[in-house]
Amino acid sequence: MKRYFIIYRGIVQGVGFRGKAIQCARKHRLTGHVRNAANGDVECEVQGEEVDLFVKETIAGDRFINVFDYSVKEIPLKENEKNFSVRF
Repeated sequence: MKRYFIIYRGIVQGVGFRGKAIQCARKHRLTGHVRNAANGDVECEVQGEEVDLFVKETIAGDRFINVFDYSVKEIPLKENEKNFSVRF
């Protein structure tokens, strides 16, 4: 199991990115959270067995979402986390 802190840069706010992140997290049974940053980026913490698939799927974007750049850092696991949510 891994936990990543990810920063997504590009056209990622106001285009459904957080919703896509929630769908991907549920699909792969991951926990954590996603939130918009004040500078226009999106920040995410995600934990589970298939976090690499989550990263691959979220950076792929869609017709509205366009990730220009991203960074991934492995961080310590959080015990007893039960779901994936949007933070404000």
